[in-house]
Formats: sequence, C-alpha cells, structure tokens
Amino acid sequence: MMDRISHTDRTATSTRAPATTLSRRSLLRLSAGATVATTAAGFAAAEEWNGSLADWGEVRDLFALSPDTIHMSAMLLSSHPAPVRNAIARHREALDADPVAYLESRGEELTQASREAAARYLGMHSVHIVLTDSTTMGLGLIYTGLRLRSGQEVLTTEEDYYVTHVSLRHAAERSGASLRRIALYDEAASADPDEIVERIAAEIRPETRLLALTWVHSSTGLKMPVPAISAALREINAERDEGNEVLFGLDAVHGFGVETANFFELGVDYLMAGCHKWLFGPRGTGIVAIGERGLSAVRPTIPSFDDSEVFSAWYAGRVPRGRNSGARMTPGGFKAFEHYWALPEAFRLHADIGRERVAARTHALASAMKAALEGIDGVVVRTPRSEALSSGIVAFDVDGLASSAVVSRLRVRGVIATVAPYPSAHVRLTPCIRNSEDEIDRAARHLRDSM
Repeated sequence: MMDRISHTDRTATSTRAPATTLSRRSLLRLSAGATVATTAAGFAAAEEWNGSLADWGEVRDLFALSPDTIHMSAMLLSSHPAPVRNAIARHREALDADPVAYLESRGEELTQASREAAARYLGMHSVHIVLTDSTTMGLGLIYTGLRLRSGQEVLTTEEDYYVTHVSLRHAAERSGASLRRIALYDEAASADPDEIVERIAAEIRPETRLLALTWVHSSTGLKMPVPAISAALREINAERDEGNEVLFGLDAVHGFGVETANFFELGVDYLMAGCHKWLFGPRGTGIVAIGERGLSAVRPTIPSFDDSEVFSAWYAGRVPRGRNSGARMTPGGFKAFEHYWALPEAFRLHADIGRERVAARTHALASAMKAALEGIDGVVVRTPRSEALSSGIVAFDVDGLASSAVVSRLRVRGVIATVAPYPSAHVRLTPCIRNSEDEIDRAARHLRDSM
C-alpha cells in the first residue's frame, strides 16, 4: 500500500537544490575526473574490494552460466545470481504451498521492501518509486501518461531506441502535441560531450515540454553527459513559469547497475530502467523513479493495487484524494510475485560488492575489450574510447562482414555477442563483473580467427 507520509515529508526527501551553479564544461570536467583514468587503474580500483566475496571469480560463481561459453550479453538479459535465484525459489515455494495466505500475509510488506531497495539505490524516498516489469513498460507509462496539450512538443534524438520513439509517438497522438527528433553527432566514437550539450540546449524551443534521452545508447555504447545536460536545462527552466518547464525523461537501463550516479546527481525528472540486465535482478522486473515535479506532470494509466487511497475512493464512489505517487503509478494486477519480491537481493548484492567497484570493474573490462578489438585489422570500434562517454557496451563492425554473420561466427566459437536492433546494426560485446580478463582476450582471439 502507499507510503503514509505527509506532503511536507515527501517534499523534504525528494527535492535537493544544488548548492552552486556549475557551468556545463565544469560539470563535464568533474564527470570525466570521476571516472577511472586508465584500464590498469580501473582494474586496481576494482581489486580494492574487501567485501564478503573474496574475488571476482567468486562473483562469477554466483551465476549458473554454462562454463564452456563466454557470456557477454548482460545488456540483453541476465542470468540470476545465487542470492536472487534463492529468493525466487523461497517465494515460489511459499506461494505454491498456500498462495492466498502468503500473498495476504506478506504481499504488502514484500512489495514495499522492493520499492525501498530501489529507492535506497537511487538515493531517494520510496514514495517516488514505480515498480514495473521492464524499461519498455516504464517508458510507456510515463510518456503516454504525461499531461501534454496541443501546441507543446516532445523532443528526442535520432539515436534513441524504438521504444522511446514509439512511446513518444503515442503520447503525441493522444495529446495533440508534436514530436521532433534531432541528431546528436556524426560519429559516436568521436562525439564531443560539450557539443552534445550545446546542440541539445540550442534545440530547446518555447513549446518544448519534454526532453527524452537515453543514458547509454544500446546501438553504439555512447554514454550521454546527463548531469551536464540537466545543468543546461536548469538554466533554461529558470526563465520559465512553473508548469511550463522542460521535463527530462531518461531511459537509464544501460547505466543502471553500472554507473554510480544517483537520481539527484543525474538531475532528471523521470528515470526508467529494467532490473534484469546490468543489475542482475529478477527477470520481468523494472522501476521508474519520479521526482516531485515529474509526479505532478504525469497521470496513472493502469489501475494500481499498491495505493490504498485508490481503493478507498472506489469503494466510496469518489475521486482519489492526495498527491500522485510511485505506488499510485505502479500497475496493478497479479504478477510473477516470486520475481517481484526478489528485487532486494539484487540491490543488496551490488551494495555488498560496492557500487564504485562494480563501476570500476565494468569500465576496466570494457576498456580492455575496446583495446583488444582495436588491435584487430578490419575491426572498427564504434564506442567512444573515453570512459566519460562510455559504459559497459562495446559496439563494433567488421569490414566486409554483416553484423549477423559476425555474431553467428562468434556463437559457433562459444562467444555470445548480439546485433544492435537499429538500422546501424553494430555488433556488441558487453563485458560485466561476471567476466574475466582472460575472457576478454579469448573473445578477441575468437573474433580474429573467425575473420
């Protein structure tokens, strides 16, 4: 059921004004300085871990992955690590034994525990967390639920994914608002963060109500300078009336579970992410985080089972009272509850390892993967080399070979790569903390041998 906190409490926990105003270039320099400077330094930072697991080999052993395959597909769908797998089994057994009793006695508590785990991870209050089954559901809920009107526009980029484009098209069709796309760069590998920020800021028009972006592009692996873009929007919004500000929506799924920035550091209004990729959470789970301003600008689209006021209003034949919330935005219905309730274990695993170490290790492996690919004649890496503009996705092409052919040849050799579902259709290898340095070398060797 909905968190019972006052509006004053909600505001205090969900708004955080920046102490100072930084220039876009200052923010970019700070962002770049916070990343690992070199691959060697990244491995060193990742190895400073004194947590409950002795080494990265033990992390790998948490996953029941086939040992004869090099799995570099975390960006697609995760294998469940042991803590998540065990939690799913525990909840499933209880539901199978007495589903009604377990749902009635534990359901509210376990659902709230999942919401609170996501809130802690993002540094915010649980009243701002929507529970979903995927990034796709989150984008659809937010963008089609926006309070848009004719004459306003929603702005996105040519580089964003199908789900963002289609969700925004649905929103525009329902509201009469217009939809516009802009290009961010000519080549991702040589993109300049300052130019990206300046291009976006220059494209904001008086009628622009929403900017919809993706944190890490699944086509090229480029990581957007989100805090700097947010800073630019704050300058623009400072000149606008309340209720007419530019809202910032972010498909965060390929940064979520890798990068360390929390909701307020990113500076967005809406953050949508599935939990079954880099977070290694239960399949069929996701979240949306909504800031205070964002809550007032969006309406629920699917009836909630988590907000007691909605039920009370229905019983009484009146309109629900109170402010919008994550619980009210959470789609109701009966779900795969054993997965839904195992979410805290995924967040706990990242906390036990250390989010900084997860980020350092992932960046180090991705940097090593880029370096190995760049050493192969005929391979063109499409992902920026800079860690300030990349995360865990490494995209590349092979001269004279279709991406599907490259993926097929790697699969025969036991390397799991994927093709980006975009017109560009680059090949992707996505190392994560369950991979090793040896697997990086072997994957590169298999690629060289397959050409």
